[in-house]
Amino acid sequence: MSRYGGGEPRTTTAQSTRPQLGEFSSVVCFKAVIVGVEDTLGTDGAAVVFTRAGKVRGHNLATELGVAGSNVPVEEIAPLLNSDIGRNGTRLAAVVRSYQAGNDIVIETQDTVCSAGEAAGSDRKCTFTLGAVWGAPEAITGEMYLGEQTESVLRGGTSDKFVFSPL
Repeated sequence: MSRYGGGEPRTTTAQSTRPQLGEFSSVVCFKAVIVGVEDTLGTDGAAVVFTRAGKVRGHNLATELGVAGSNVPVEEIAPLLNSDIGRNGTRLAAVVRSYQAGNDIVIETQDTVCSAGEAAGSDRKCTFTLGAVWGAPEAITGEMYLGEQTESVLRGGTSDKFVFSPL
């Protein structure tokens, strides 16, 4: 179960800055930020910004969960991440599976905030989610990876699949 208490808004210092609304915001507002930054920096520039921001979030998340440097088995990464960014956490994405494929780490997500509201066939990429699930295994293993999104629910995949290859 999430440390956030079964999907209830968590109590943190961030909440004290928003006593009426708590710390959660809408998918609509988050998507407006993405589109606005893309409009300002272009798709590629925005992808760099959101992926890096996600990586910072992922590194911090692993530290907050107490697993940074722990080398937990790859199969345990999905439930750890899901407890914090899934349904009972911040609801960024449902992290449904993590596994080793040769030397690569693969993490599969569904219901990502990045894909929300997008039409089938959209070329939208899950840059922030990619970064978040990229930063966590780097912090957990102490290794560096090259990350990429290889499948998308928007383009016929059963998940948004992220593959991390060792550098």
